[in-house]
Amino acid sequence: MSVPLTLLGLLDREPSHGYELKRDYDVYFGRGKPLPFGQVYATLGRLARDGKVVVSEVGPGVGPDRKRYVITDQGATEVETWLAEPVEPEPHLQTVLFAKVVLALMLGRPAEQYLDSQRRAHLRRMRELTELKRTGSLVDALLADHGLFHLEADLRWIELTGARLDTLAKEVRR
Repeated sequence: MSVPLTLLGLLDREPSHGYELKRDYDVYFGRGKPLPFGQVYATLGRLARDGKVVVSEVGPGVGPDRKRYVITDQGATEVETWLAEPVEPEPHLQTVLFAKVVLALMLGRPAEQYLDSQRRAHLRRMRELTELKRTGSLVDALLADHGLFHLEADLRWIELTGARLDTLAKEVRR
């Protein structure tokens, strides 16, 4: 997730204070990992330094002065370019899951146990995401579906790899 570009996108929607940006980021993009206030203001400072946002007004607040940030033409162009670029397709061919299985086999350790443990972890996460789909908003459901589809693909890979462990072990031990 690109925090600077996501904040720019939120500002392209409407000028906002830092706390409003944090709130909206957390609601839509921060599932399980809210954005720290310090990161919001540090990112806004860098975006201002780089000419992508400006402060439109400063008003008194309960604590520090409240600054309203506005996206510049340069920032809006960057958001438009970012939105138009396709995301790098996942997964990458070198994953932690794959590396652990191959290393376990190379080291003569029980890769089957690792795959069983990983399968249980995936199933546990799938139950959590299914509950989120059942009880959450449409945004929650779509995010959960994305995660579930990836986990299902991993589970298929785990099953296939488990069936091929003996052959794979012979190949990686050469």
